[in-house]
Amino acid sequence: MFFKPHTPTSVGAALLGLACVLTTLPVSNAHAKKKAHTAAHKGGHATQPTEASVAYGRSEAVLAFARQVSERHPELDRVWVENVLQDARRLPIVERLIMPAATPSAKNWMVYRARFMDPLRQQEGRRFLKTHAQALQRAEDRYGVPAEVVAAIIGIETIYGRNTGNFRILDTLATLSFNFPTGRSDRSGFFRSELEQFLVLCKRDHLDPLSARGSYAGAMGLAQFMPGTWLNYAVDFNDDGRIDLLNDTTDVIGSVAAYLHASGWQRGVPTHFAVSPPKSDTALATLLGPDIQPSFSAYQFTNLGAQLDQAGQEYPELLALVMLRNGTELPPDFVAGTSNFWAISRYNWSAYYTMAVIELSQALANRRQK
Repeated sequence: MFFKPHTPTSVGAALLGLACVLTTLPVSNAHAKKKAHTAAHKGGHATQPTEASVAYGRSEAVLAFARQVSERHPELDRVWVENVLQDARRLPIVERLIMPAATPSAKNWMVYRARFMDPLRQQEGRRFLKTHAQALQRAEDRYGVPAEVVAAIIGIETIYGRNTGNFRILDTLATLSFNFPTGRSDRSGFFRSELEQFLVLCKRDHLDPLSARGSYAGAMGLAQFMPGTWLNYAVDFNDDGRIDLLNDTTDVIGSVAAYLHASGWQRGVPTHFAVSPPKSDTALATLLGPDIQPSFSAYQFTNLGAQLDQAGQEYPELLALVMLRNGTELPPDFVAGTSNFWAISRYNWSAYYTMAVIELSQALANRRQK
């Protein structure tokens, strides 16, 4: 999905203080999809609204945008771009959904975890691993990402295709491009870029821009890639000459693995280690300062009073202290995240999302071994 760190993705990847934009790392999914994931995880992707919507038609904003897009992309005929965009509709429900909650609830890892360790996802995950074993193994061989991690991401994003969203992508991206709601940091520029990438993607991969559907933030397919992420990181993993993340599970598997690999996934490296936080509030604040980006050596962890397990003490690369709050009544959980924890978080910049992927993947791996 989906909004995915430095500046975007896919899934879902935009809106929680996006400190980033497209750079050499695929981060659009992480930021662009974060708000969409929050809503989806509370109760599934919203369905296409029935309330009145208004077509943008040939408004001045649409015509100006069409001219700019066609100038930047000579392969896109200006008349075609105008004809597509004039069919886009402004969706008030999208404007509401993209806003932060009026009264945000306290973060609770145990509650969040329970949503994604449910019997359905584990059952469907085992079936997915069995059905697509060959493609998953090929992806693991090529990109180094374990089959269970790829499967867990697809399970958390859409329950293996059961819930891919029913908003027309053209409408959602147009709404967030031309009518991004006031009251929060303006991300209309990001969504204009995604709308442009969507048009380029439709032309390149022969998608119908008037029928493609997904989340209210513009993420599409089983893996909830944003258009820019699809365009730049998706792969034709079945070698049929086209990339299809809406219907071709083999392409989805290869693309998720390729995205994580591009995000820095390292073959054979653990995702995290057990750790006890330092007792000093100052030391704790220091370790939590960089958020979940690995920034400290194991030696620095120890010097600041954090206690790593034996494997963590021997880890030669940088670590991040990750805090997972358990509401207001219970103390938080902590782990020491590695570069692979960080790589998963490029899909959706959230420690809770990342840890849910890890725990579901471990559950699937344990079941597979048995």
